[in-house]
Amino acid sequence: MNEYELLDSGNGEKLERFGNVVLRRPCAQAVWRPQKPLLWESAHASFDRSKGLNWHQRKALPSQWTITVEGVRMKLSPTDFGHLGVFPETRKLWKWLRSTITKAQRPVNFLNLFAYSGGATLAAAQAGARCCHLDASKGMVEWARENAVLNDLQDKPIRWIVDDVKKFLRREVRRGRTYDGILLDPPSFGRGKKGELYKIEADLIETLELVRDVLSDAPLFVILTSHTPGFSPIVLQNLLTQLLPPAEVTCGEMILTGAADVFPLPNGNWARWHQA
Repeated sequence: MNEYELLDSGNGEKLERFGNVVLRRPCAQAVWRPQKPLLWESAHASFDRSKGLNWHQRKALPSQWTITVEGVRMKLSPTDFGHLGVFPETRKLWKWLRSTITKAQRPVNFLNLFAYSGGATLAAAQAGARCCHLDASKGMVEWARENAVLNDLQDKPIRWIVDDVKKFLRREVRRGRTYDGILLDPPSFGRGKKGELYKIEADLIETLELVRDVLSDAPLFVILTSHTPGFSPIVLQNLLTQLLPPAEVTCGEMILTGAADVFPLPNGNWARWHQA
């Protein structure tokens, strides 16, 4: 079940439906004209960065609500940065994760780094994986735990970790703990649990080297996603090809989609290292 839909895009914005709530938000890559200009009047609220960071309500916007995205129940809430608690462009990756873990027909240890509100973690848990969910934000980890309850997964084997990614991975290497599947979505710029600075250009190679060091003897996959300008699918593919053991590496764009007559909207990139 999916309660997300891209309704239209253009003029540097996107119009999306999250359950019964319709929102318009900035989207720099939507450089074309809107296809359905009259539909934009249905928006409950809009977000812009023209004079600071601001939500503008046209209809009553709930402080929080829940929707199902690719079979995962998610709590949504407008944040000060225009986010909601889900990145729907990643939902096809959740579907792939669930299918791959199920087909493995063996115990799978899954690690989700920069894990945000937990969509991928919960999709993996639904497939029976033992999960480790890590984010530097205590608030986001709590949000993900709330989502686990929404999906009746609160009693599944999920480790909830608030920490800096590189510090955590170094400890896992020392402990000899390994993972069969790893997903990482590094930010362009971020800070760790104790204010540690993370810049993707400076830190991603070391992060991937540490990811390689915590792969099990029979790994299934590593998925690298990015919303950073310049980190194209080929860039991500080259990084995985160079820094991980020989395996098949594929790549592509993360796409927001709606009805057949709505332009698909690229919103980030992915590369996947996996056993053929």
